[in-house]
Amino acid sequence: MSEERGPAESLHDGDLLSRSQLSLRADCERCFGLCCVAPAFAASADFAIDKAAGQACPNLESDSRCGIHPQLRQVGFRGCTVYDCFGAGQQVAQVTFGGQDWRQAPQTARQMFDAFAIMRQLHELLWYLTEALTLSSARALHGALRLALDETQRLAQNRPADLVGLDVAAHREPINALLQRTSELLRADVEGPKIDRSGADLIGADLRDVDLRGANLRGAYVIAADLSGCDLSGADLTGADCRDIDIRGADLARTIFLTQSQIDAAIGDSHTRFPPALTRPAHWPSGQTAG
Repeated sequence: MSEERGPAESLHDGDLLSRSQLSLRADCERCFGLCCVAPAFAASADFAIDKAAGQACPNLESDSRCGIHPQLRQVGFRGCTVYDCFGAGQQVAQVTFGGQDWRQAPQTARQMFDAFAIMRQLHELLWYLTEALTLSSARALHGALRLALDETQRLAQNRPADLVGLDVAAHREPINALLQRTSELLRADVEGPKIDRSGADLIGADLRDVDLRGANLRGAYVIAADLSGCDLSGADLTGADCRDIDIRGADLARTIFLTQSQIDAAIGDSHTRFPPALTRPAHWPSGQTAG
């Protein structure tokens, strides 16, 4: 879509962001189906069966492809369609383990699965840090953000044993504080009431008449909430639970810290706008896409 960008659309360099985050998107062709083996899941609305951690999903084929990929939602595996490894799969498969498939080298399997869980957390942090470095309102923090990014990238290059032994929580804590300060600086520059509903229970809430520009929705439960037609310019959605959130006709093109998984879990349409680093979910109606 081509349109003139107004002042509110210059919250960050979208083109730079999109380019920088390409390596943090899943490339399943270069992975060994790690997300189909390493995590556990339980029979629920998201998964049709129980699966233990380290146990291969019965739908995983020998070529590391999903045998029911086109029908995942229809046959009860909606959770698979909203999962995002942030590129951790190909990093572990091709870099950490040098292209060694866990099936051909079963002695590596357990360590590879454990490394994948750690790598996904590191790559999620890299996603947020990469975006934070494009936010002009947070220039005062760019030095600290760059240091955090460099250190996280260094940790992601660790050998398998060092990676598995990493205390991710300890590494994440100061980064979360830094990202929160980044959010505060950004939202202070956004026109709007900047309401704070961080961690709030907004399950099923009707928010269509609420001004959400610059809102703090970090960690909020917005499951099945109605945000159709809302303008979320400058809103912070870090870690918000967006399952079945209605964002049809909503403008999320300039929200911050939005992930592909959140978009995939939402209900959108051809009028929903979202950041250029993200892609339109296959289950959304086709048509006009992001700003």
